Amino acid sequence: MNPEILYEDNHLIAVNKPIGMLVQGDQTGDTPLVDHLKVYIKEKYNKPGKVFLGVVHRLDRPTSGVVVMARTSKALQRMNRLFADRDVEKKYWAWIEKGFQQHPITLEHWLIRNSKQNKSWAYDKELPDSKKAILHLSIKHQLDRYNLVEIELETGRHHQIRSQLSKVGYPIKGDLKYGAKRSNPDGGIDLHARQLSFIHPVSNKKLIFCAPVPKGPLWQAVPFD
Repeated sequence: MNPEILYEDNHLIAVNKPIGMLVQGDQTGDTPLVDHLKVYIKEKYNKPGKVFLGVVHRLDRPTSGVVVMARTSKALQRMNRLFADRDVEKKYWAWIEKGFQQHPITLEHWLIRNSKQNKSWAYDKELPDSKKAILHLSIKHQLDRYNLVEIELETGRHHQIRSQLSKVGYPIKGDLKYGAKRSNPDGGIDLHARQLSFIHPVSNKKLIFCAPVPKGPLWQAVPFD
């Protein structure tokens, strides 16, 4: 289960993270994406000693899609600033049960994170310790039972897409934690970080990374560019 390399230069590396792979290590002890990429860089460039690779952002383990990491401390600092200032455009694709006949729409909620459950709860009104969450949604494809929706994040909260879609009654296919009726055979959920775009932290060129979709049955039922 090796990640697909989408882009690399002296400062950044972008990959298509497969379903089921951690971005960073956790208590499971499973090898995370960052360690896979360190081995890849060390072998490809015959790097002596330890390889520096900075984690800029994360995707949930059961999801797939674009992940960017920094190969230098300067790039890491600047990429962290880009994400903090929301100067990164993020587009996600997700399969949900039929819904949202009128679109595009904007979902706005207040999220509270429960660290013990590793889950976020969405509310219609602001509550103590809640954080505002905004996303914009449109329908890309319609099948008999499912819709493929495209989501653009205005904010980046813990499990934001998963919790907000669950709140309005349309959990992501396979996402048992947030109310899906059944799991997917691969244990993943049908949420894919399709595209990430930003200004390169060193060259100042516009970068657009687009991750090919997974090989699940719904993804293969629709022709993609």
